[in-house]
This record gives sequence, structure tokens and C-alpha cells, in this order.
Amino acid sequence: MAKSEAEWKKQLNAQEYNVLREKGTERAGTGEYDKFYPKAGHFVCRGCGLPLYSAESKFKSGCGWPAFDRCYKGAVRTEVDSSFGMRRVEIMCSSCGGHLGHVFEGERRPGHLGYSAARPRTASSFFEGERFTQTNERHCVNSVSVRFVKASDAPLPSTEQAPVAKG
Repeated sequence: MAKSEAEWKKQLNAQEYNVLREKGTERAGTGEYDKFYPKAGHFVCRGCGLPLYSAESKFKSGCGWPAFDRCYKGAVRTEVDSSFGMRRVEIMCSSCGGHLGHVFEGERRPGHLGYSAARPRTASSFFEGERFTQTNERHCVNSVSVRFVKASDAPLPSTEQAPVAKG
């Protein structure tokens, strides 16, 4: 989706622009969808309207941002984010490139299968081995990056959901 920065600034309010276009982050616990758990519907990109997450994929993580364990297949792309001295995986809308947040995986502790002392510690270290979900993924998403759509307002996408392929 090719829009000029002037077009994005006209479409989005200041906070939405800061997060979606400048990779900002809303303060933990302040987002509209942090403690919102609908039974049906889906969350779309606030920038372009692409369906990203089903209501069923949202879960209570206690991290201060909306958390999802899987996205619609092909809806999210990733890249390594080394800002602020951390190594994280940034998640972005695959259509417009809008910054959504970060995806974290539960890590193994010493003595557990898959643990490696050589593996760098990341921002997800706080959630080591969290296993909140079967996918063991936590998509921490800024509320201002998404918009909730009730199932009655728009048909749900027919695409399957899957953990995000990190690359």
C-alpha cells in the first residue's frame, strides 16, 4: 500500500501515526483493547483495514498490551528490531507495513529441552517458558494499531490462522 507520509498524517491521529508509522509504543495498560476480550469478531489494521487477528486468538497475558497467540495467515510480517539495546521481533501489517508491536516466544530455562546458553537473552526473557498458549507465541500489539470489528459488522476472513513465521 503506497501512501505518502502526508496522506498517513491526514488519515491517522497523532498517536496512531506515532505508533503505526514511527514505530512508537503506547504506555502499558492504557490501550483501549488491553482488557477487552470479545467472543467473536476480529481485529483489523487501523491503517489499512486488513484482518489481522480473530477475537478467539486474544488472551489474557498481563503484559499491559493486547496479546494474541496467532494471526491470520499472511497478515503479519516480521523483522528483527535491535532498538533500545534489545533484540526483539517486530510485527507489522503485511499490507501497509504499519507497526503493530512485537512477538515473543516462551524460552527454555536451563535443564529444559531446547535451552542454549549461547542463545542471546531477549526482551521476552521476562516471560521465559510462559506457555500461555499452544503456539507459545505472544503477539504484544498496541491498541492504537488495530480496530475491533464485530462479527455482525463484517464477515470473518476465511483464511486459516497460524503462528507468525519469523524471518
